[in-house]
Amino acid sequence: MDAVHVGRQPIFDASGAVVAYELLFRGRMDDVASGRQDTYATSTVMINAFTEFGIAEVAGNRPCFINLTREFVTGRLPLPFGPEQVVLEVLETVEVDDEVIEGITALAEAGYRIALDDFVWGSGHEQLLGLASFVKLDLLDGDLSRLDEIVAACRQFAGIQLVAERLETAEQIAIADRYGMELRQGYALSRPQVLTAPSLSPSRLRRLELVAALMSPDVQLEKITSIIVSDPALAMRVLRVSNSVAAGVVSRISSVRQAVMLVGLTRIRRWATLMVVDDVAEAPEEQLLTALTQARLCENLAQRFSADPGAAFVAGLVTGMGRLMGFSPEQMVEHLPLTADVSDALTHGTGRLGKVLNAVRAYEAGEPGSEDLAVPALDAMRWSTLTLTAAHRFNPKRRR
Repeated sequence: MDAVHVGRQPIFDASGAVVAYELLFRGRMDDVASGRQDTYATSTVMINAFTEFGIAEVAGNRPCFINLTREFVTGRLPLPFGPEQVVLEVLETVEVDDEVIEGITALAEAGYRIALDDFVWGSGHEQLLGLASFVKLDLLDGDLSRLDEIVAACRQFAGIQLVAERLETAEQIAIADRYGMELRQGYALSRPQVLTAPSLSPSRLRRLELVAALMSPDVQLEKITSIIVSDPALAMRVLRVSNSVAAGVVSRISSVRQAVMLVGLTRIRRWATLMVVDDVAEAPEEQLLTALTQARLCENLAQRFSADPGAAFVAGLVTGMGRLMGFSPEQMVEHLPLTADVSDALTHGTGRLGKVLNAVRAYEAGEPGSEDLAVPALDAMRWSTLTLTAAHRFNPKRRR
């Protein structure tokens, strides 16, 4: 089982209250510090925070500062989330030119809050002050001899808050106090925490197939839904996104199709594109086959118990994926935006969907009287095998 990680460092106000978090790339659980700030790192942070953990799990209702490389600033790679809970941090390594100014202007006009990271006067980033909500000043390695000048320049823009970063000593905290810097961040206050969760990654080819389908101007919702439900890990990510601020929805859902409708094809396209950039290891196919077969079997049995087939597929998918990831049904329900009938079926085995799940469990356990599920189970296995192996036909390297 793969694991995903994201670093989270609190940002405090002057009174010591946590008001935001900066999200950081971490490749391992013991990776307390990481200097990686490339496009891969940014993509991985976004994917992990929003689709593996869920942004509410990472930050509650506090805003998250996320580093942006030039590719995201200029729009060459899309941002898959809205402006509700993020602050876009323009890295000091981004060279400011007309294309960057145009990109930042568009993001600010779209409602995103902009932070200038490791701000240095004369680097070109002073051209962005009129668009910024936050300016981060390095009090450890920064040039403090020009601090008066820099703070005065920033104070000319009423909407800017100063963030004193890399605070490691009492003297540096005193400097932040002296200049009235509104926010503070650094080891003297809190070191980054590495959050870890088990993960099953969608197959790369399935992601590419999804992106390709989404590029068609007349793509049908049913086509997109069929691609997503064919990959359990991808379906779980879409369900998580539908529960996050990234999707901007608060509705409860009972099918993958409904989740796709709520998130919208535009944002599904952006997430899929980002997943292609996110170069993570592929999930073990035999594990995905088990989860997908269970979901399909539940869907096949739905009519027998007068249950909704889409909801039955989701209930089976969540059950199978939760088992693989080591989560109880209660934990899965807590982090997914499921309707009451799906939640009750998963946690209490009640209702029509509960009967479907109980019948599948009985068959898997070989209980007496469950033999009549052999035909729909065989169909589910055949469908799941064909679905997962279809991607191999033109990619012999992935055959096992």
